[in-house]
Order: sequence, then structure tokens, then C-alpha cells
Amino acid sequence: MDGEEQATEGLHFVGKKDQLIEEKRSFRTLEGRDILIIHQQGAFYALDSYCYHAGGALQNGDIEDIDGKTCIICPKHKYKICLANGESLYKATDPTQDPPAPRWYSKGVKQRTHMVTETNGDVYVKLSYNPGWVESDFYQGEKGKVERAKAEAADKATS
Repeated sequence: MDGEEQATEGLHFVGKKDQLIEEKRSFRTLEGRDILIIHQQGAFYALDSYCYHAGGALQNGDIEDIDGKTCIICPKHKYKICLANGESLYKATDPTQDPPAPRWYSKGVKQRTHMVTETNGDVYVKLSYNPGWVESDFYQGEKGKVERAKAEAADKATS
């Protein structure tokens, strides 16, 4: 792929279906935006590559089913992000319940997701331009890139 992008009506060719299935996770830069493409349980997902919370690389995150939703777990701080819509989930106890039982709650959409389509074995991603700020947008901009670089340097210094 190395920088080759073919755009048709906003669609970016990201690879052959069989190749992406074999890789399971693929990193692409489309229009300057870093995207993670994931194949999981027969479906393709695309989302911003860096966690909305602190810019952690989601590429190395575990994938788990949480409350019926397929989620990626940020390896940096264990934030749980739904692959289908970018919703962030957390587990908490409602003290008004007797007995208080832990359950999953939503923080809302925090991670920008992108549309994936497959045609004749070719896989395409269409970037989301939905209006409004999504927290993962920060780590796609210049300030976010600087913050990611600082965090990576700090992590290396403590390793």
C-alpha cells in the first residue's frame, strides 16, 4: 500500500479483502488521517488509530465482546471503545439499586469511526466527516501529534 491511495467518490482503496482478513489489523493514512482497519468476526471496521483519551495506539489493543458490543481495549489505559460506532463504555455500580450491581454504561461516541465497503474483493474506506467534534479528532491534528510524540518519548524513557 505504501502511500498509494485511489479515491473514488470519497472511497479510499485500502487493500484486498483476503489480505486484510489475514492481517486482521491494518494501519493506513488517508487524507492525512491515521486509520486502523480491523477484521473481526466476519466484519470490517475502521476507526481513528489513536485512542481518544490519551492518544494510545489502538493497533495493539485486545478485542472483547462487552455487553453485546465488539470493543477494542486501549492498551495504554484500558479504555473500551465500540468498533461499530466509537462509543466508549465503562463499568460502574448504580448505588440506587438494591443490591447495587455493576453494569456497563456509555460515555457516548468518543472515537471517530469510518465506513468500510467491499466490492469484488477490494476494500474501501470512506472517511467520516460528520459535523461536530469527536474526541479522537484531537490526536489527528498537529497539537495531538505533538502530544503523542511527547507521550511516546516519556514511555520510552521509563521503559
